[in-house]
Amino acid sequence: MTGRAFEKVIQGFKGEASDLIPVLQQIQKVDGYLSPEVIHRISRWLKVSENEVFGVATFYAQFRFSPPGEHHIKVCLGTACHVRGGEQLLDVIDRRLDIKPGETSADGKYDLERVACLGCCALAPVVAFDDKIISRVSVLRLHRILDEHDDD
Repeated sequence: MTGRAFEKVIQGFKGEASDLIPVLQQIQKVDGYLSPEVIHRISRWLKVSENEVFGVATFYAQFRFSPPGEHHIKVCLGTACHVRGGEQLLDVIDRRLDIKPGETSADGKYDLERVACLGCCALAPVVAFDDKIISRVSVLRLHRILDEHDDD
């Protein structure tokens, strides 16, 4: 985020500690993630340590610290999905794309997130690919889905 873009985001805020979360949300809305540089700028602007800014940001699952991929994959690990193989699906994605939850693939094509529940328990296991919910996902079906997007 450039200095000018940062100034535009903080415009309208008072620079008080209570501004931290809304500013983090706005920056992520603009950039898609929170970079170390942004954490540093916010720290200086609010006159608090970078550790404090990072501590608050890491407490909330909504914030990410790496650029988002072209495609966003969410694997549900709620009780029903976990029991029906959600963890195995996560392992397949990890091995195939070489990414862990919270990371973006080296080519920038995919990012991966593990979620507590997508609200589709009767359709478990469930994976969200971009904005599409895919139900009753098997390992074979997951490979086919990834194959389809490898050609993008």
